[in-house]
Amino acid sequence: MRANRSIMVQGTSSNVGKSLLCTALCRIFAQDGYLTAPFKAQNMALNSTVTPEGGEIGRAQGVQAEAAGVAPSVLMNPILMKPKQDNQAQIITLGVPYADMSATAYRHDFLPGAVSIVRDCLDKLQAQYEVLVIEGAGSPAEINLKDRDIVNMKTAQLADAPVLLAADIDRGGVFASLIGTLELLEPLERQRIKGFIINKFRGDMSLLQPGLDFLSQRTGIPVLGVVPYWHDHGIDEEDSVCLAEENDWGGDHAAVQVAVIQLPHISNFTDINAFIGLPDCRVRYVQPGEAIGDADLLIIPGTKNSILDLLYLQEHGYNKQICRLADRGAYVAGICGGFQMLGRELLDPQGIEADRGSLRGLGLLPVSTWFGAKKTTHQARAEIISDLGIWQTLQRQQVTGYEIHMGQTVLIDGGQSLTRIFSRSGECCSVVDGACSDNGRIFGTYLHGIFDNAAVTLAIMNEIRRGKGLADMNSADLPCEQRQRKYDEWAQLVRDSLDMDKIYRIMGLRED
Repeated sequence: MRANRSIMVQGTSSNVGKSLLCTALCRIFAQDGYLTAPFKAQNMALNSTVTPEGGEIGRAQGVQAEAAGVAPSVLMNPILMKPKQDNQAQIITLGVPYADMSATAYRHDFLPGAVSIVRDCLDKLQAQYEVLVIEGAGSPAEINLKDRDIVNMKTAQLADAPVLLAADIDRGGVFASLIGTLELLEPLERQRIKGFIINKFRGDMSLLQPGLDFLSQRTGIPVLGVVPYWHDHGIDEEDSVCLAEENDWGGDHAAVQVAVIQLPHISNFTDINAFIGLPDCRVRYVQPGEAIGDADLLIIPGTKNSILDLLYLQEHGYNKQICRLADRGAYVAGICGGFQMLGRELLDPQGIEADRGSLRGLGLLPVSTWFGAKKTTHQARAEIISDLGIWQTLQRQQVTGYEIHMGQTVLIDGGQSLTRIFSRSGECCSVVDGACSDNGRIFGTYLHGIFDNAAVTLAIMNEIRRGKGLADMNSADLPCEQRQRKYDEWAQLVRDSLDMDKIYRIMGLRED
């Protein structure tokens, strides 16, 4: 099946909503009967996911694949950059670590040969799928980077894809950003722009219409639609830049308080989405300088640099606040890097994380972590084996998740593991994971997505709710049970907002 029908969404800047627009388009084309796949040549993100074969790709492309109803593949995001420190990132190619590189080395040594990787992946996807929904990155008009930009107009050229240019009206300057982007493009690049999308609108359309008319008259390019701002959509986003817009849900007076440490190198923060929107629940990211407060559940999320982020906790006094919460009987959960920090020590003799050697951990779990060069990436299935606290009621419950970590963590002093992983990337295994305290309220795991398992989240939240005299929740209350419905709602909103007939004609799938 050969398909050469592609559409590409580029933006006037980062965080205009390209990823979510592509998610909606993937769902729409799939609903309309087309075998659809997402693609993004190069992603810079600390939110990632694992494909069935154990490769690591950007979280956004994993979400888009799920919305399209297909399995994620390393072909969908062949190059992933994961920042580790200022001016240094781990480069993932076709799902596996390639090297740690500075921005200069990446630009001069890596990018010249990357075009062939992108071309090969596009060719394979176009041979397998009927429609490709392609996402750009940042802006196509970064004049200092354009000569080696492989993710915007170069990808459009390789895929022979028409481009929809999206802009975020919520941040202001939408008309200047669209017209300015066009002015900085080369003539052949401008010819690829077939329509504009105004995203994140929450105003009066009658006041906007004169601007839309001017934009079309000035540029000769149609405005294909205005997409409303969708609050609390619950769909995983690309990276933590979105937390600058919204990082507090549920209100100060909610009975149940969930706090999340916003680490400097936070990654896979989508683990927290399982709690957003729960009844009687506030979810709040603790910003630098803010106190944690009286949380019922504190989550230390994943991080691309456990050593530097542990130093951050220590230097800002969060280590003491976390330990006080634990002493008061609050639930304290660590996911991946957060799990490592909850242990007694982090050993990094080779400087894998940072040139800081080894550090004492928070000391709340009886584990020690050693960092080596090998990276573990798997989709995983596990069973809960702990019998401490609430975990006793969950013992032998099977859970799913995915692993993305550099360190290896071992129990010390007779501690108890949380789960036993029995399947990695489809292969049978037997690997203990995680740990928990004697009362079960302090726990850590390498399994991203642990809270997407309804039984786990219900057990924790209902234990907290009972202590406050609240009725138990059920699985219908959980975001993880509503994901497919959210895709449908978002797709319908975008379908209603855009001229989809025009988009189909732009793609050549319908006649003019």
